[in-house]
Amino acid sequence: MRASDETSLTCRFCGSQLTTSFADLGETPLANSYLTAPDQADPHYPLHARVCDSCLLVQVEDVVTAEEIFSDYAYFSSFSTSWVAHAETYTKMATERFSLDASSSVIEVASNDGYLLQHFMKAGIPVLGIEPAANVAQTANANGVPTLAEFFGLKFAQTLHEKGMRADLLLGNNVLAHVPDLNDFVAGLACLLADDGVLTMEFPHLARLIEDAQFDTIYHEHFSYFSLLVVDKVFTRHGLYLFDVEELPTHGGSLRIFAARRDGPQRTEGVGLRKVRDDEVAMGLYRRDGYAGFQSRVEAIRDGVQAFLGETKRAGKTVAAYGAAAKGNTLLNFCGVDASQIDFVADISDQKQGRFLPGSRIPIVAPDRLRDSRPDYVLILPWNLKREITVAHDHIADWGGRFVVALPELTILS
Repeated sequence: MRASDETSLTCRFCGSQLTTSFADLGETPLANSYLTAPDQADPHYPLHARVCDSCLLVQVEDVVTAEEIFSDYAYFSSFSTSWVAHAETYTKMATERFSLDASSSVIEVASNDGYLLQHFMKAGIPVLGIEPAANVAQTANANGVPTLAEFFGLKFAQTLHEKGMRADLLLGNNVLAHVPDLNDFVAGLACLLADDGVLTMEFPHLARLIEDAQFDTIYHEHFSYFSLLVVDKVFTRHGLYLFDVEELPTHGGSLRIFAARRDGPQRTEGVGLRKVRDDEVAMGLYRRDGYAGFQSRVEAIRDGVQAFLGETKRAGKTVAAYGAAAKGNTLLNFCGVDASQIDFVADISDQKQGRFLPGSRIPIVAPDRLRDSRPDYVLILPWNLKREITVAHDHIADWGGRFVVALPELTILS
């Protein structure tokens, strides 16, 4: 999407003008731009998701470049034990399903700190990671996972191709949404994929975002929000076809698509493909009015958060948060929450501790602070990890503390 006058915004996939609003979240800072001091300058940008009238891709305006967002990144996948376990399960499935061995080539785009590729390496399968954030790629290499610090697109894929690199398994988890130049990125995937290779991509499912009002997964770093119906159009344009899809519980509900080159061996269509297509059609995601009414649901959640924080303050209760996640920053900033309402946010990542959340300027501390401060309520910002978090910190019940989640409606957990 071009970042220009609102009347001339165009779809990043099909080029049509964007005139239909999906969710207007006002002006917020970049969700992963953590502050080093509470008085640090904190630029805000419009955060407005629109749906293309033509292809129905939901997208936000690219207000800053991908290089500004991802060259130095604060998210390290290995800090989430459940996500590492998810990656290990995937590697076992892919190795068996696609008969991968020491003669195979596995390439991951946006490979982060090597959390996934390490499992293929343990099985003796050659790997290569491609990671745009130099600081994260450095960590991966230090951990023994060969990783190139590069932004992926057609030009870079062609460079690898010319060096004889092709992927028998090409994968990317939670990267498709982070791509401003969608056509260039998918063209690069098609270029790097071996003739008989398999491509898998995981991304949050737009149907679940709509169904559960997951507006906090909308932020500037997520340029696009995908249904299966739209992803199918995108991949088809670039000579790829989908032959299967799996529904996953990760990130509040994701899809894992399986694709191959259209000019390669044709693979049998999986049963999951028809099911998800039928589900999306039943939701009306093939027509524009299927995306209507989301804004009012978002505003109801905001009102619920504000009411809860107001009531707790009047009652003399204390509130902390857990998980300095990007989605939490969208929630807090849209709801107008700051450090006068939430004392601190605990996070296990030492890359975030000592910093402050963008916009709200809430300090980020180590989880030990929970036991020391004994807050009455702990708002879980990465609600998709609420089971992992509540189990790991069940000691807050020792002083009568309660966990809280804000979506799809504010709930005090028992």
